[in-house]
Amino acid sequence: MPITAARLLRVFIPFAFGYFLSYLFRTVNAVIAPDLAADAGLDPAALGLLTSAYFLTFAAFQLPLGVLLDRFGPRRVEASLLVVAAAGALVFARAEGVTGLVIGRALIGLGVSACLMAAFKAFSSWLPPERLPLANSVQMVSGGIGALTATAPVEAALRLTDWRGVFLILAALTLLAALAIFLVVPERPDHHSGETLGEALRGVATIYTSRSFWRLAPWAILTQATYLSIQGLWSGPWLRDVAGLERTTVAEMLLLVAAAMIIGFFAFGALTDHLSRRGVPPIRVAAAGMTAFMAVQLLLLGQWNALTIPLWFLFGLSGTSAILPYAILSQTFPRHLAGRANTALNLPVFLAAFAVQWGIGVLISAWPETATGYHPNGYRAAFGLLLLLQGGAALWFWWDGRKKPEPARITLREGGGGS
Repeated sequence: MPITAARLLRVFIPFAFGYFLSYLFRTVNAVIAPDLAADAGLDPAALGLLTSAYFLTFAAFQLPLGVLLDRFGPRRVEASLLVVAAAGALVFARAEGVTGLVIGRALIGLGVSACLMAAFKAFSSWLPPERLPLANSVQMVSGGIGALTATAPVEAALRLTDWRGVFLILAALTLLAALAIFLVVPERPDHHSGETLGEALRGVATIYTSRSFWRLAPWAILTQATYLSIQGLWSGPWLRDVAGLERTTVAEMLLLVAAAMIIGFFAFGALTDHLSRRGVPPIRVAAAGMTAFMAVQLLLLGQWNALTIPLWFLFGLSGTSAILPYAILSQTFPRHLAGRANTALNLPVFLAAFAVQWGIGVLISAWPETATGYHPNGYRAAFGLLLLLQGGAALWFWWDGRKKPEPARITLREGGGGS
């Protein structure tokens, strides 16, 4: 089936709207955290657990999701799950205690768990493999716009309503996104796999036993988990407690980080697409970007207020490089495994994000609170530990890369092509 411009837009726009909402849900707590903490009496550990419940259910569904995407196609799967996300937003908005908030947040995480992977699966079916890094990055831009909307625009909305009103609006928008994906996205016959359940599970095993997967995965997992956890929650409290910014200024800074994220997603995708045509493998671009992200984190440990703006802009920009491994894995494995290859990475990414976002709160709680918030040394200890873990994963990536490559087709490709 030829891919016309109109059909391409029917694929891109509905999935982009879904991922916009997914990222808005993921990061909105960075702005509403003071209200949540005050209304529910949350300490840093409880706030981290509540927010990270999104990541836990998101992660738990990744392997079943990969099988469902390969078997039933992204249109049906994502549309159905977004209804669950809408229900979760409604539960969250109506919750009167911590339990209700955690349940609502968990349902949201489950409901949006397909928003990115479904799009990646659709793109891998409609587009040639060498265009996937750019296509995936364009999709990520919509997530960046969602993160941007979760900053100053949400802060402005809180002057007209409270956080409960914001989530009621999000519930309605999520239902709209489900309808748009189900009614607008075209169906492609080869989305539906004829594999048995046993064959589908053997496909998952093929991915998880590939040395090529485990060469890149640890670094990608830790980079993504760090980026998601800090940008989605702890960036806001850090700017308040370490940089000493007022609430309105914090929201403006988070908007800058989200804008940098949009630029980064598009820039890394375009750069990878450009360099791959000149023989530079995507994996080298990903490695360079994740190394730059580690350098930014090292500078943030200094907690120099004069560098707050440029460092957080670079944090938002360089952290987006961790999205490139998804396209790399899509090119590494056969096309019929594309959904499972991406969700096989997404599972440990979001399990790690759950642990990291909660763990940061636990470490911060080990220090006494100050007059204005949480102790700066708690942030330094938590961020420093994450940087050490990423450094270890980076060393593993470079050391393993010196070994003899796998003899099978399943290798990390040194170019932009695939099949």
